[in-house]
Amino acid sequence: ESRLLETQSRLNVEGLALSEQYGFIHSCPTNLGTGMRASVHVDLPGWTKESVDKLKARCEELNVQPRGTRGESGGQTGCTYDISNKHRLGYSEVQLVQVMIDAVNTLYKEDVEWQKKHGM
Repeated sequence: ESRLLETQSRLNVEGLALSEQYGFIHSCPTNLGTGMRASVHVDLPGWTKESVDKLKARCEELNVQPRGTRGESGGQTGCTYDISNKHRLGYSEVQLVQVMIDAVNTLYKEDVEWQKKHGM
């Protein structure tokens, strides 16, 4: 508990962004809100073979974001994607995680079909 109090006292300094509603803002602005970015790494070889652009469009429909496993700007390699919830504000943590789970389940089922189409 003393480490927590020490950290808290260090945060109470001039110059940090403080919101009366949200507290100290010390996160990437894209993660403000609940701060919840739920993600999972999943192999999608069928989608990769079919079209990465089609995968991105499908993810948009499912309210998730596909990223490479090297982070937001690290690029894509192979067929493994980091799939995360697109929205951060206005939803509960449970809703955000459920969107991600449902989308990954859908993408996986569709990937199996793409693999069959491409003889994989």
